[in-house]
Amino acid sequence: MFKKKITHETFFNSLRKNEYYQLDKSEHIYLDYTGGNLYSKSQLKKHFNQLNENIFGNPHSTNPTSKFSTQLVEEARQKVLDFFNADDYYCIFTPNATGALKIVGECYPFNKKGYFLLLTDNHNSVNGIREYCNNLNCEHEYTPINFENLSINKEELSKKLKKHHGENKLFAYPAQSNVSGIKHDLKWIKRAQDNGWDVLLDAAAFVPTSKLDLRKYSPNFVSISFYKIFGYPTGLGCLLVHKSSFSKLQKRWFAGGTVSLASTKASFHFLSNNHERFENGTINYLNIPAITIGLDYIQSIGMKLINERIQSLTNYLYNRLKKLKHSNKNNQLIIFGNKNRKNTGGTIIMSFLNPNGSNIPFEKIEELTNKKRISIRSGCFCNPGLDETNNCLTTDEITSYFTTRKTGDYMDMIDYLQKLRGATRVSVGIATNKNDLDAFILFVKNLKDKTINN
Repeated sequence: MFKKKITHETFFNSLRKNEYYQLDKSEHIYLDYTGGNLYSKSQLKKHFNQLNENIFGNPHSTNPTSKFSTQLVEEARQKVLDFFNADDYYCIFTPNATGALKIVGECYPFNKKGYFLLLTDNHNSVNGIREYCNNLNCEHEYTPINFENLSINKEELSKKLKKHHGENKLFAYPAQSNVSGIKHDLKWIKRAQDNGWDVLLDAAAFVPTSKLDLRKYSPNFVSISFYKIFGYPTGLGCLLVHKSSFSKLQKRWFAGGTVSLASTKASFHFLSNNHERFENGTINYLNIPAITIGLDYIQSIGMKLINERIQSLTNYLYNRLKKLKHSNKNNQLIIFGNKNRKNTGGTIIMSFLNPNGSNIPFEKIEELTNKKRISIRSGCFCNPGLDETNNCLTTDEITSYFTTRKTGDYMDMIDYLQKLRGATRVSVGIATNKNDLDAFILFVKNLKDKTINN
């Protein structure tokens, strides 16, 4: 695969040398891009110069410094809309993707006649919306994924989309799994909407390496995290709301910056009629302009080129890892997900095996990689549905655990069920090179024929 992309290899090696030199300088192998992308040197330089050479004031005023901040914030907002071809959307800046999802959970009109449908493969920030639903006596249900390849169970989802009738139905799913890297078909957006559903698309794991065209696919709500795309700044995301769905979000309170008028003599207020309705208090006006810088940087490389690079790296890594065996011919790894790696991002999830086929605890693997200065991630990655699927946990087992205690944690559940949970996740990104992958492959090879227990 790399031979076909030799020009890409040269380009990205140069990019790494000039923009991400700290990796080689510190002799660190970074393979946690789904956890957080890395920022480039040029992004920091441009943002520092912007801060160093100008005076920024709190928006919501007409003084010169306030107007300057407002101008840069609105330029960033328009840049986001242009980047995603989102002419028909409002861009609401939030502290992160979770903050974007919270707005939907808090403001969607769940009621007894409504329904909330979720894919089993969802981040906990999406799963948590079910609590808003439950508190308003609205029913919710999960639709399963296929155990074999972790894709959507098409038959089950089709049935559920057709069988539920109500006035406020919300279907939530990720464009790309934050764990398996599986890209779930965006055509489900239109299929759900044709059956009367509003669609919440979690795009946080998808947009760092794939183009999201909101003219082609038009979910009602989209959550995005910017540091996942270009590393800096953290603490900023956005909720994109289709203008036709804006009035459906019913804000139940107001704050500074969200109203056009409010009174204390009489309990009246008028909410703003655009994105400001949901941007509570003072927005992060010093860092929001860095979004423009970050998106400009990504566009200077090209999402198509980034996507091809990520696919090439992932295929290289996957094809070598899947061949690794102990001397007794048992596999060293179980690699979950699609075996042909079609429609996947730069994430691979795996469990390590001892020669006798027993699982090596994921925390032991992380301890060993830490010693080698290799950054990976382990656990369930805030996605319990996929973790429960991979580790074959049953509803009865999980129910038994939760109903026999008032508090608990990950390790307590493992001890109670006597089943392993969690896995190891490796993810590649814009600054990854072949040497990084070879270092991880060598790490796995060095565990051949070794038995590692708790």
